[in-house]
Amino acid sequence: MPTHAPNLLLASSSPARRMLLERLGLPFRCQSPDVDETPLPEESAVDLVRRLSEAKARALQAAFPDCLIIGSDQALQLDGGILGKPGRHDAAMTQLKRLSGRTATFHTGLCLLNVQANRLHLLTEPFTVHFRDLDKATIERYLAAEEPYGCAGSFKAEGLGISLFRRFEGRDPSSLIGLPLMALVDMLHAEGISVP
Repeated sequence: MPTHAPNLLLASSSPARRMLLERLGLPFRCQSPDVDETPLPEESAVDLVRRLSEAKARALQAAFPDCLIIGSDQALQLDGGILGKPGRHDAAMTQLKRLSGRTATFHTGLCLLNVQANRLHLLTEPFTVHFRDLDKATIERYLAAEEPYGCAGSFKAEGLGISLFRRFEGRDPSSLIGLPLMALVDMLHAEGISVP
């Protein structure tokens, strides 16, 4: 354990990100930032998640001047475009049909902002997913079971969504769920926080 408890703030209301951060065994608080997540014209998935991760952390810096703020965002890149959160059943069905039998890359942005020192750590973690061939009945069963309408790519990798993949490639499987813990540990170490 660190000699003093870090004043960590997770800039997110995501239960999945909260669950991941709990794995590190450090005390933290959560606060949802008010950030417009609309992609800019011609913005790549990498640029989008880097921009939004930093924006989420900076959106809370005035209210939490003594914190290390963690911001994260995720986008799914397919055919050079971005697949966002579907929001509803028919859009999720369309996304999963497009992903059937395909390979897509998730880009997860991570930002750690030391507000007091005005020091920023920022990176993007890629993770490639190879989808199984998905027929309409399989997609319908999956959507009925998990209703992943608030998830980029229309699935929850931390749950039944894992059944939609043939295999995946990447450094850190936690990035697929939305918070790259290995990179976060590196950032925390750079700020003098020991994990474990």
